[in-house]
Formats: sequence, structure tokens, C-alpha cells
Amino acid sequence: MPELVEHLPKSYLLLCIFVVFLLHTLSGAEIPLGSKLSVADENIWISPNGDFAFGFFNCSDQPNYSFGIRFNSKSIPLDQQLLVWSAADGLILGNDSYAQLTQDGELVLFDSLKGVTAWTSKTRQLSVVSAALNDNGNLVLLNQEKHIVWQSFDSPSDILLPVQNFSTFQTLRAASRNSVSSYYTLFMSASSQLQLRWESHVTYWTSGSPSSSNLSAFITSDGALQLRDQNLKPVWSLYGQDHNDSVNYRFLRLDVDGNLRLYSWVEESMSWRSVWQAVENQCDVFATCGQRGICVFNESGFPECECPFKQQTNESTSRCFIPNHRCASGSNMQHYKHTSLHGMYPPTDDVVAKVSLEKCKNLCQNDLTCTAATFTNDGTARCLIKRTPYVTGYSDPSLSSVSYVKMCADPLAVNPNLSLPSPPPLNRSHKFCFPCLIGAASGVFVVFVLVQLALGFWFYRRRNLDRKKAAFAHTSPNSNGLIVLSFSEIEELTENFKYQIGPKMFKGVLPNRKQVAIKDVDASIEERKYRCVVAKIGNIHHKSLVKLQGYCCELDHRFLVYEYVKNGSLEKYIEDVKLCKKLTWGKRFDICLSVARAICYLHTSCREFMSHGNLKCENVVLDENLEAKVTEFGLGNIVSKASCSSCSSAERDVEDFGKMVLVLVSGCRVGDLCEWAYEEWLQGHPENVVDRKIIGGFIAQELERALRIAFWCVQTDERRRPPMREVVKVLEGTLSVDPPPPPFACQGPLDDEEEP
Repeated sequence: MPELVEHLPKSYLLLCIFVVFLLHTLSGAEIPLGSKLSVADENIWISPNGDFAFGFFNCSDQPNYSFGIRFNSKSIPLDQQLLVWSAADGLILGNDSYAQLTQDGELVLFDSLKGVTAWTSKTRQLSVVSAALNDNGNLVLLNQEKHIVWQSFDSPSDILLPVQNFSTFQTLRAASRNSVSSYYTLFMSASSQLQLRWESHVTYWTSGSPSSSNLSAFITSDGALQLRDQNLKPVWSLYGQDHNDSVNYRFLRLDVDGNLRLYSWVEESMSWRSVWQAVENQCDVFATCGQRGICVFNESGFPECECPFKQQTNESTSRCFIPNHRCASGSNMQHYKHTSLHGMYPPTDDVVAKVSLEKCKNLCQNDLTCTAATFTNDGTARCLIKRTPYVTGYSDPSLSSVSYVKMCADPLAVNPNLSLPSPPPLNRSHKFCFPCLIGAASGVFVVFVLVQLALGFWFYRRRNLDRKKAAFAHTSPNSNGLIVLSFSEIEELTENFKYQIGPKMFKGVLPNRKQVAIKDVDASIEERKYRCVVAKIGNIHHKSLVKLQGYCCELDHRFLVYEYVKNGSLEKYIEDVKLCKKLTWGKRFDICLSVARAICYLHTSCREFMSHGNLKCENVVLDENLEAKVTEFGLGNIVSKASCSSCSSAERDVEDFGKMVLVLVSGCRVGDLCEWAYEEWLQGHPENVVDRKIIGGFIAQELERALRIAFWCVQTDERRRPPMREVVKVLEGTLSVDPPPPPFACQGPLDDEEEP
């Protein structure tokens, strides 16, 4: 062989070396900076053993694509090559989307459907020099020393692969049946237990109870799920049906039905087979029939769902209706034998009592707020009274429980055989009543006086209205739709600034009787700059932003005229003991989401970037439905003496938003709020952060999302703060977020400071 090589031409040898190098590069070697993947080019990155591929994959017959890591082995048919990790949590991408490992060392995904950056690895400052897709399916970003600075294994989607660690505060989220993120998660608790949860506060399966802490879950290549300590020693294990069998591919997945299953690839049938599942009886999975349904097994042994509220007049509909609590014609109790109803959220609305079966039924029927009841007929005499519209459970002949669901009774039919009672005979005697005459005359006089007073008041109001209209007759909207007012007109609207509703904020009434809020701003602002910024603000329209309706710019007077929002500032509701009771957890979380969407709109959807510059609870107002609207946005561009760049302004808004979320969740304004809240969350007690004045409890999953994203927003290193579009997705539940590091300590290598 050496002799043969010696006689080959050098050009041929060089070509062979180049081909070997090229094949090595395409099959999963280190991927250099600047490398790009796109739907149009149909290129992918492949692991060295060929088992995994990273790129864009068509997920349906339509031109819609997902982006992530999937099985790529030739022994697995294309339709069985499952996605094992998704960069953007199942986001559907357009056919012009692309991803690139930038020269800054950041992996960036661009979505052509929305025209935005959908996801980034956030590694711009971590000295990344290359990427690689390993044989175990782990996508890694490496620095100059070949150390991993980011890896896909740290942010799993719904699947765990063998040798992938799953540690405390990490989560698997089941795929969703719709556009809303799934309610089901697998969670590693602070006590090192694996837990299956619905909405994070309902735990319906828990792994063994190891005595150790700081454990991590691990799928072995021989088909076992283990909890291991820091020395990789197993402290708890369970095994699949084919444990120790020769199987090439395995994975653990939290399925869309909320059950956790271990799968193996079966070569003979060319399919994936479930070899273990956490909950043996699928009907025991909480809310397996959604929020209104009873799970039963059919003759074939498969679970089916039945509506507990059987409609007699509309049985053809596919929806499961809920009867009104207040039944006009009374109610009766629908009886379900061998049926148990789960406790449902919010848990505080369920009542447990120890009474008899008949008493349990009567308690619900006589309670206007009760929707259903379950009696545990096993000697414990436990009666669960449900007061929420969420009724979910399961039915099985082996169950001794009896359940009742309240139904409105049909109205009584009219019996045509019943005769109406005869009217009483008329009294035909006539007798003159003098006191009656006096009373009637007095009544007519009083009515006459009242009518005259009403007419006088109406003419008075009409004259004042006409006078105001005449005074404002010359006032009309400009090209931006803004009303330009003089200072005398501002005085007229506010009745000489009679009603102050906030710092330099006054209530006024336009001639058309529409209420407005008028802001007195710095009179020293240069006129040209003032008019320019006001014109920009006037062009901004969003349902969660207070609309600017007009302004005054006259000599040394500067005023802004906003739409009037009835309930005033959010700060007032947080600080007032009585008003804060109206801010339930649901309202507070909705306020966070509305404010996030408003700031995201300012940052990304306006013609020009606009920051708020002073986001806080005082500048968030609530309408009659306690819906949040952000006000005084863009005023920093007017008042600020020094103009800051778009980047720093955006990052300041993000920081201010994070602080506002913590204030809204906790109801506190203490100086060390961030550190205290982070410590409570880190110790596994996020409920301690929640304002104790909240009525009706909270939803733990929403609390977790709110705290995590808030801690990311207040990072000291502003380069670590997420953009507002990611903040919105996290709060919506359509994007997961990693556990944040300490908010006030920079983690990881940073760029050296530039010399002056």
C-alpha cells in the first residue's frame, strides 16, 4: 500500500485529503463562526455518528418549519425522526427563515413569518469561537479552550436523551394541542423529587423520596431512569420493560396527554414503543379531559371523555356548557356513581366536609355557588364541595365515590286543564272622596314645580355648553389628529386646574363632555423639540398605551392632553389597603402582560424606536375593568437634557419593567426587594414573595414565569437583559426561560473594557 501511495499524483492526494476534510466538516465537526442554516438552502448540521441533525424541518404538508435537533439515523424512517429539542418551543417558522452563528458568537434564529428575531443563545459576550453537534444529540457552543459555554441540554423542551442531566428547577413542558403553551410540566423540586404538575400547583405524580439533596435525573443507555447524587451514584431508579436489552435509541418524553413515558426504538416494527409510563391509569392524570370532562374507559380499554353537564336541549353540540349558578327554575343534582372529581384551581374555592352522602348532596344544592360535589364512600365521609366552573375527574367501576353535578331544572309546563280563578266582582257604588281630590291637586303642583326646575337647569347647562363650543370653535385636530390648544383653553377645560389627579396632572372636560387628563410638563423645553416629540407620540396607537389627544405649546406653557382613564394609577391600588383587594392574582398577572406588550410595541413596532424612560407603577393607569394602560411614554425624549442611545434606553425600560413586576407581585417597595425575592425563590419558597393581601390565591406556574423573567430583567449586566419581545413570550407561556443567576452579580466572562 505505501508503494501505491508513492506512485499517486500529488494533486490526487491533495484532492483526497480535501474530500476527507470536507466530509468530516459536514458530518459534525466544529462549526465555525459565520455558518448559516436556512430553509431555502435545505442545509443541516449533523453529528459525527449521523444519529442527530440540527436545522429546519418541515412539520406538516404546509410550508411551515420547526427549528431544532431531531433523530437522523438511516435506520429510522423519516416520519419517525422525532424532534428532540426545539430552539423556540415549537414555534412555526416561514419558508424564508434562517439561523446563523454570528461573528459575535451568538446563535440567532430569524423568523420570516413575523420578520423578527425569534430566538438567540445570548452568548455574544461569552467568547464563542465555534459550535458542534455531539453524538449524544447535544448542541454546544465552545470557547477558545474548547470549554462548553452554552448547550442545548441545559434547556430541554419535552424530551430527555440518555446521559442528559435534568437538575433542580429545570422543567420539561409537554407539547401543546393548540397555540397556547401546555399546562403539563415535569419539574425537579428543591427536595430532589421528580414531579408531574398541572399548572405547576397541582402535583399528580411524584418519584421516590431519596434522602439526598442536589440530585439530578438521568436516562441510562440500558433503559433506566435514575436520580443520581453529585458523585453520579444512583440513589433511586426505575426500569423500563426492555431494561438491559440491546436498544439503539431511547428517550424520555412528557407527552401531550400529561403522562411521562420512556420510549425505545424497535427495529422489527420500525416504530417507537413505550416501555414505561409514570401514571399507569391515564384517567389519574389530572385534567386529562381538560377543564370540564370526566374520563372513562371504553370497551377497548382506551380513555374517553364525557361532559358532566349533559345538555337535554343541545346534545349535538361539541362544547361542554356550564349551567348558570343562579337557576331561574331551581336546580337538581345529576347523579354519577363510581365517579370522583378532582380538586380544581383555585384550591381555596373547594370546601371539604365530613358529612353523610345525602347531606353532601344537599350542601351543594343549597349553595348558590356550588357547581359539583364528590362524596368519598369509603368510610371517611369526605365531601368535596366545588365552587368553580372547572369540573374534571374520572369514572371507574372500582371507585366507591359518588359525585353530583348541579343542573338547572326545566321550567314547569303550563297545564291547560287548570282553570284561572274568576276575577272579583266590580264594586259599582260611587262615593265622592274630598281628601283624594286634595292629594291629587298637590301631586300635580309638585310635578309642575319639578318640571320647571328641570327645564331651567337644562337651559343653563345648554348655555354653558354653547359658550364653551364657541370658545373652542377655532380648535380642530392637526395632521396628526392632535388638538392644539391655547393656555386659556387649558384653563377653561380644567376650571383653572381645580381637580388634581396626580403630580402635575389635572382632570378636564372637553366641549363634547369627554373627560381628559392634562399633564403640565417642563415649560423650559425648546419649542421645536417639543412639537417634534409630541408629533411622534401622537402617531402611536396601542390598546395598552394611553392615547395622546392634544397639546398646548404657547410661550412658556407646555401641556399634554391624554385620554382620561377612570381608576387612576396602579400605585394607588397597590398602596391602598382596600383597593389592593381588587387586584387579584389574575389581574396582577394580566397587568404585567399588558405593560410588557405595550413596551414591546414601543420598542419594535413604531416607525422609530421609542423608549418609555420612566416606567413605574405611577405611570400605569387602570380603566373601569382594571385593564392596564401605560402613560407618559416618550417624555424622557423631551425632558432629558442628554439623549441616550436606543440600546441603553431599551435596557433601562427592561430593568424598570422587572422592578415593576416584583413590586406588583409582592406589594412591597423595600430597597432590597430584588435580593430578598431572589433568595426566597432560590430556596424553593416563591410563595413567600406573593403579596399576602391577594384574595383567592395565585397560580404557581404564572408566579414562576413572572419571577424568572423579572430576575433576568434586573440583571446588573445590562447585556444579559432580555428584549421585551422575549419577555412577552415568557409571560404568555409560549417561551420557556432558564433559571436566572443572581440579579446583582455578573456571571461568565465579559469583554474587556475598551481603552479611552
